[in-house]
Amino acid sequence: MKKIDLSSFKVADSGTAREINRRIILNLIRTYQPISRAELARRSGLQRSTVSSIVDELIQEKWVIEGALGDVPRGRKPTMLYLNGERAGVIGINIQPTRTNIVVSTLDLHFILAESIPTGKEPQQFLDFLANRVVEIVRAHSEITYEGIGVSVPGRVDLNTKELVFAPNLGWMGVDIRTPLEKTTGLPVEIDNAANACALAELWSNERKEQVKNILAVTVSEGIGVGMVLNAQLVKGARGLAGEFGHFTMDPNGPPCNCGNNGCWETLASNTACLRFYAQSKAQHLPSKPLSTITYDDIIKLALQNDARAVEAVQKQAYYLGLGLSMLVVGFDPEVILIVGPITRVWSLVDPIVTKTIETRVRTGAKPKIIPTDPNTQPRLVGTVAMVLAKHFGAPQLF
Repeated sequence: MKKIDLSSFKVADSGTAREINRRIILNLIRTYQPISRAELARRSGLQRSTVSSIVDELIQEKWVIEGALGDVPRGRKPTMLYLNGERAGVIGINIQPTRTNIVVSTLDLHFILAESIPTGKEPQQFLDFLANRVVEIVRAHSEITYEGIGVSVPGRVDLNTKELVFAPNLGWMGVDIRTPLEKTTGLPVEIDNAANACALAELWSNERKEQVKNILAVTVSEGIGVGMVLNAQLVKGARGLAGEFGHFTMDPNGPPCNCGNNGCWETLASNTACLRFYAQSKAQHLPSKPLSTITYDDIIKLALQNDARAVEAVQKQAYYLGLGLSMLVVGFDPEVILIVGPITRVWSLVDPIVTKTIETRVRTGAKPKIIPTDPNTQPRLVGTVAMVLAKHFGAPQLF
């Protein structure tokens, strides 16, 4: 049961019902396009007259376009409907500790522009530069009507102030990212944690057509983050800080973490941890270049070449990743766990260890699918697009 908050609620009226129906129709078109009005009525359970009225409104607002005639055994051929991918554009920004990626996306997730810039150490200077770069992009593509800007960050954003309040790997604390971007660009800005963005991307892309309502997105990079979709709702907590399992202490005597604690999960299972394991390895094979210059990408390439030192480091990272995932499986009983990050490129080495660790540690009977995401799908950036479009496609907030 979802409790009604009697201190903050919206009374439903005829407009509320129509808005819900409109979003249902819009999502059905996006998911099952091309689709006829008759099929929309069948799938939604709405009367055909109601469907036609909503579709006409969506066509007038250019959210939906009519296409070719469909094939039917008999009777008049229906006009098929499509989401108008060119109706609006969204600017997606993924801020990471060393690089920031910017895209301009259509509604159907076609990236018509993509670029990468260095992430500055000083937040205000960098945000000014970033905002001005977005203005340049908007001017260069002035034919597009922009819905807004979505920003993914490697940390947690306060629900009320929208400030970045916890980002130990980025080194920014109490930074207001939204205001300077909105002020300079004139566009509305949505901002959220990278793992939440990846969870939203899964809901938005809907590649797995089965009705999956409980999803965990685990991002593995310099740190570890967890985005949680439970009962088809993104969970953020009281202030927006939920999901920081990367900073759950797994070994009180473990390595120091950027958050100030010792032995956090990400000190044992992140890409940074893998670099440490590689440096500490007792394997006889010596690296081809100084240890201080070795990157995680180097380790991945070496592991794919069966380099003993690299394989050992990746497998150790995999063990600790599985250990933390076991905690999530016991705690949340998800249907799907998505793994996001370059570690998926060596999943053939990682998967057996993760699977065995979970099977050994989890005694509740929970058996989620562990799915490595394809880095080429860019879930963080897809999530930034979903953040902005949620006001049109997401369930309206009633209570």
